[in-house]
Amino acid sequence: MTPNTHPQVLNIHIDTEGTFIERPNRFLAIVEIENNGIKTHEKVHVHDPGRLLDILYPGNRVLLRKASNPNRKTGWDMIAGRSGDNWILINSAFHRQISGWVIENGIIDDLSNADSILPEQRYGDSRLDYLVRKDGKSTWIEVKGCTLAGGRVASFPDAPTTRGKRHLEELIKARSEGHDAAVIILVLRPEAECFTANGIIDPAFADTFEKALEAGVKVFPLQFSFEGSNIHYLSQLPLCDRVLY
Repeated sequence: MTPNTHPQVLNIHIDTEGTFIERPNRFLAIVEIENNGIKTHEKVHVHDPGRLLDILYPGNRVLLRKASNPNRKTGWDMIAGRSGDNWILINSAFHRQISGWVIENGIIDDLSNADSILPEQRYGDSRLDYLVRKDGKSTWIEVKGCTLAGGRVASFPDAPTTRGKRHLEELIKARSEGHDAAVIILVLRPEAECFTANGIIDPAFADTFEKALEAGVKVFPLQFSFEGSNIHYLSQLPLCDRVLY
């Protein structure tokens, strides 16, 4: 196997592979695990509010990690699911570490060599992911994870998100008050060739996304791969020519 020459971002320990059975609610999945020839159905925590319909479907293979708390109702955490030849990270608990790596390693020129990087800062009615200060200028940043792709087009969201729309509105407000503002999209589909907002699933978000671009909010779609344990940074994707409607 050819070694991956792209920068390694994070290593995630995986305990086992299983077969997805069903998703009774958005936070709970039932997965079949085989151990020494014995198959059991286990409760698994899904740490992603998206629909994930093209990944979490009956019979698909998934990667799991044992829960660290033995008293938890779900004994496992969902980490990734199979899509074609790729494992797709579907656990948003790792978004903070990935985005922190991006900012700290100067992947985005506008944010490199920052004077300070402050996570989880309140702006308006929202708590945004980062406030970055550089050369006397403040940049408010929101991070979104993108797990949906079709026809080489990555898109967000894969479920309606009033919270995501509100975050964009706060970034537009920040621009109107003289600050810089940006959205970092963690594109977790290595086959994608461009990124856009998904107006088919959430027209209100897509409309606000276009308004944000017009207001000068910068969008950085950054593409990553997951090889079953290691996350690698691939490249920055362009925005697609149009929003999906």
